[in-house]
Amino acid sequence: MPEGHSIHRIARQFDRNFVGHVVHASSPQGRFALGAAELDGRRMTDARAVGKQMFLGFEGDRWLRVHLGLYGAWDFAGDILLDPTIASANGRMGQTNQRGTFLEGPNPDAVDPDAAILDSAGENSLTSIGAPRRTRLRMSESEKEANGLETFPPEPIGQVRVRLLTETIVADLRGPTRCEVLDPAQVERIVSKLGPDPLIDDGPAAEERFTRTVRRKGVPIGLLLMDQDVVAGIGNVYRAELLFRAKQNPHTSGRDVPEEHVRHLWTDWAKLLRIGVETGQMMTMDDLDPDEYRAAMANRDDRHWVYKREGLPCRVCGTNIVLEEMGARKLYWCPYCQA
Repeated sequence: MPEGHSIHRIARQFDRNFVGHVVHASSPQGRFALGAAELDGRRMTDARAVGKQMFLGFEGDRWLRVHLGLYGAWDFAGDILLDPTIASANGRMGQTNQRGTFLEGPNPDAVDPDAAILDSAGENSLTSIGAPRRTRLRMSESEKEANGLETFPPEPIGQVRVRLLTETIVADLRGPTRCEVLDPAQVERIVSKLGPDPLIDDGPAAEERFTRTVRRKGVPIGLLLMDQDVVAGIGNVYRAELLFRAKQNPHTSGRDVPEEHVRHLWTDWAKLLRIGVETGQMMTMDDLDPDEYRAAMANRDDRHWVYKREGLPCRVCGTNIVLEEMGARKLYWCPYCQA
């Protein structure tokens, strides 16, 4: 399932390419025909992400709410404007089963917008960052492609729930868990129930809200981090990595986690989320030298402490990483480092 950084990146794609433009909305599949008719011919005014939810604003106080869930995907095509954030992963925006981002350049601490961004064949497919590029970008969890485009608009691929089309770019949505048109009051009700998202509010009030919520619950911290009402955007990968980085046992109840540890989890989540948005990868290892950083960006096996490393020795202590089920999701952790 896409985690928070992916949804923020998709929202940036809409902000860069759709906001300010009149949009033709349709439902090639037919299941969203009434909703598409409400949006058709309106100008897009806003694009925002809150955790794993995305909201696209249109003239007339109409909002399209999308939750991708496990199977949802956006497919963009046309004259796509690429800024450094969008370009940094060649359109492969934050998938869990990642193809890597292949980088040139020595700086392991930042994304260099002037560095060459190479595809898996070692070719620089983005020769003019920030300029339009006629292409197709598929933005889902398991498959990201950036391919040339000969005709526009292209025929819909698969069961397209909703198609958003301008004169130069098209976005197709397939397989979302939620896709609905809302008014501002309905959007506010949904957002008010979500936990804080540090990219929306990184101030002390958001940290305090997260800390207070966690500290009053007897639920294991490993479940609380996945609860979108507690904190928005964290999924299975970030949950495992945040807990390892904090050396926190996932089974400890929220009320028993020391307050300073809870606050550390919040600040670390804010840090990792920003890295994920800017790089397009869930980079959770620090202090890598340039070669290690390039390897980690290219290959998931080199950028995580515990995720998907069950049975392998811990990178710190050598104890085998454990895989267990928690809240119907796979949990990866080190029983020694996180004791």
